[in-house]
Amino acid sequence: MTDTGTDIASGPRTGTPAQTPISGTTRLYVVVGDPVAQVRSPGLLNPLFAEQGADAVLVPVEVRPDSLERVVRGLQRIGNLDGIFVTVPHKADAARLAERRSRAVEIAGTANVLRREADGSWLAENFDGSGFVAGLARAGHEVRGRRVALAGAGGAGSAIAAALLTAGADRVAVTDPDLPKLEALVDRLAGYWPGRVHAAAEPPLHDSDLAVNATPLGLRPGDPLPFPPEDLAPGSVVADIIMKPHETALLREAAALGLPIHHGIHMLTGQVASYCAFFGLRAPAND
Repeated sequence: MTDTGTDIASGPRTGTPAQTPISGTTRLYVVVGDPVAQVRSPGLLNPLFAEQGADAVLVPVEVRPDSLERVVRGLQRIGNLDGIFVTVPHKADAARLAERRSRAVEIAGTANVLRREADGSWLAENFDGSGFVAGLARAGHEVRGRRVALAGAGGAGSAIAAALLTAGADRVAVTDPDLPKLEALVDRLAGYWPGRVHAAAEPPLHDSDLAVNATPLGLRPGDPLPFPPEDLAPGSVVADIIMKPHETALLREAAALGLPIHHGIHMLTGQVASYCAFFGLRAPAND
């Protein structure tokens, strides 16, 4: 669940049981975003609930930015609501709506899921970055020692930057048109990884091994490219965290140039085991 409209699954799983019937004992989960038409988490979680005999259901909730706090505060008062997934554009604001925040949330400043704790308080977590890095590893793309150009300092981009640095990236250069947001992120990350993270006016593509789009550009037909892939050196990996469409214009152009590409779905499947552990579910056998 990201600024690009991504969340934890690629779509409905096949060959799984029908959803558990909803009753007066059903536990609730929601995914909040604006828009939410693109979210895929219900297609993963609801079959998993059914497979594992959990009396629970996840539903999408469209929330405008100016209504987010009122809606989330209301949801947190629902006695049988246990989790709130967060997607575009609410991740920074959602992080402030929990009493406790994980280290990943404190570093990135954003959250993509909130969980009700046993005492009724709420814990904010962010699996965007760890899921992205896990997806790269599964696809055979090394992070340690790599030079990264990252477009986007928003909810997903901030988590991805922190995860790349944690995984040993040699340099992460971040670009974003929102200069105050960009500078705040880089200053925060530099406190943990001095000398390895930089703000850049333009992505240093000629000097990067991995170029990542963590912006919403590509969600809609006609969006401009977040960066020109032709400026990359041969062999540089181009990654896009947008899930729908699967083949973004950026990835199509990069592939046409002969560059290795990395789809958004990899980031999402990389998060599944973490979400399952977070909510006490068994991870799917194929994860």
